Amino acid sequence: MVYDVIIIGGGPAGLTAGLYAARSRLKTIIIEKDVDGGQIATTSDVENYPGVPADATGPSLVARMVEQALGFGAEKVSDEVIEVDFRDKIKIVKGKEKEYQGRTVIIATGSVPRAIGCPGEDKLVGRGISYCATCDGPFFEDLEVYVVGGGDAAVEEAMYLTKFAKKVTIIHRRDELRAAASIQEKAFANPKMNFIWDSVVTEIKGEEMLESFIIKNVKTGEVKEIFPDEDDGVFAIFVYIGHLPSTGIFEGVVEMDKGYILTNENMETNIPGVYAAGDNRVKSLRQVVTAAADGAIAAMQAEKYIEDNFK
Repeated sequence: MVYDVIIIGGGPAGLTAGLYAARSRLKTIIIEKDVDGGQIATTSDVENYPGVPADATGPSLVARMVEQALGFGAEKVSDEVIEVDFRDKIKIVKGKEKEYQGRTVIIATGSVPRAIGCPGEDKLVGRGISYCATCDGPFFEDLEVYVVGGGDAAVEEAMYLTKFAKKVTIIHRRDELRAAASIQEKAFANPKMNFIWDSVVTEIKGEEMLESFIIKNVKTGEVKEIFPDEDDGVFAIFVYIGHLPSTGIFEGVVEMDKGYILTNENMETNIPGVYAAGDNRVKSLRQVVTAAADGAIAAMQAEKYIEDNFK
């Protein structure tokens, strides 16, 4: 079978592209290797997506996106894309499970959390080190947790963690947060929130679980080891210091800049019939609303390309 549109990735960009493509009566398939929704699926509160209820969560928004895309006839499969061949008119997308052929391809693979990169981190992921407050926050009820980062995501997720933890401390390499002013106001007003400024995590220690970690003050050079509360014996570090584009398999295939795919305003890559949408492309703002917009544009351009080249 040759699809009209193959969408690689099932986050907001991919799901919106699937909705628009399927609604245009194009034979559409969405390939997602992990959970639907990408990063938004791990977000507790969604306050800046137009029109959603005040109590909207990432998972609830994703569920509606999936329902819409499938409702218009898009097909969705669970598979991991390992190789692509865009040299011919019909594009080849090879997954671990099967091979897919399409007249157009929309790359919507998003991004992944950036790790601290210090010794001990890899060993203790899921054992006190987490990149998802929504996933792991409830495990640390009435315990202390630390959040590394100072942007919107870090502060928002730190606030979410106060629902469970007895104390949440943000560790930030600067002396002020980078989050939006409205978010900062809520954080500073929350009695459970604490802050360690001008500091970075340089080492994480533990065998089976996180036992302690080292922080260094970037201004004074002071080094300090932090342990859990004696009465608890357990604590956690949640990391929110940015993301890296999930574009490895497209290196040397489409043009990139520092791992991000280059497109024009129509989401077109340097290869005719291949588009990129969402957090994996070069852009100034990476939010759910811009990812959805990218997906809609890419789908409409894919429809136009098919009309011009296959009909």
